[in-house]
Amino acid sequence: MKTRVITAVIALLIFLPVVIYGGLPFLALVYLMSYVALYEILKMNRIHIFSVPGIMSIIALFLILGPNSNFLPVVEDNRVNLMIGMALIMLSFTVISNNRFSFVDMGFCVMSVAYIGIGFMYAYETRTAGLIYLMYGLLIVWTTDTGAYLFGRAIGKRKLWPRISPNKTIEGALGGLLSAAVLAVIFSSTGLLENNVFSLVIFTVILSAFGQMGDLVESALKRQFDVKDSGTILPGHGGILDRFDSFIFVLPLMNILPIII
Repeated sequence: MKTRVITAVIALLIFLPVVIYGGLPFLALVYLMSYVALYEILKMNRIHIFSVPGIMSIIALFLILGPNSNFLPVVEDNRVNLMIGMALIMLSFTVISNNRFSFVDMGFCVMSVAYIGIGFMYAYETRTAGLIYLMYGLLIVWTTDTGAYLFGRAIGKRKLWPRISPNKTIEGALGGLLSAAVLAVIFSSTGLLENNVFSLVIFTVILSAFGQMGDLVESALKRQFDVKDSGTILPGHGGILDRFDSFIFVLPLMNILPIII
């Protein structure tokens, strides 16, 4: 527990000032974290980051993460085409490698880049839209995790998904949703977000639910490859994917849900 607390404090002291400042320093941090996450996920499937598929994944991730600006004009509105191009090149490499790099490996690399790239791309896009939005997304995840942990410890009895994440309970998951709803009420009452309380609560609870699903998705991935943590870069917390799995689901939906609802 002591190691976890120390790591969390150090990480916050590094992370929060960069988030608040935004701009190129935050973009650089997003790139750094995404590349560590890519290394972690490829390592699970025993694909070396500096192999041919790994290098192609690095290039694809670099392009997908490019913000919608003059920074990389070729990227704007072309991310789907980039993914198609990457898939075709990797399919060709399955032949060149005499199937040592298989169709399944190709699909894994493409989906890994999409999974990580889209999530971290929206971290930058959300910060560009305004610090308050990114901070709210972070608070949704942190509040949900804290509520789920406390409710799970206090009254948790029924397992949520025992084969995926044995320690999570239905009561804990509902407690996380309730905690997120309280967060929405607080933000609405203080006027920090210009939404009526009902719509903000619905919006926040949906994001909270998908944040918990993001955590379960990464747990399922680790179960698939029989690893305890995605990495060891954060002592007591695991890897970048272990800490940002929920954000990968929440931040894109923060941008998509307002269009839908």
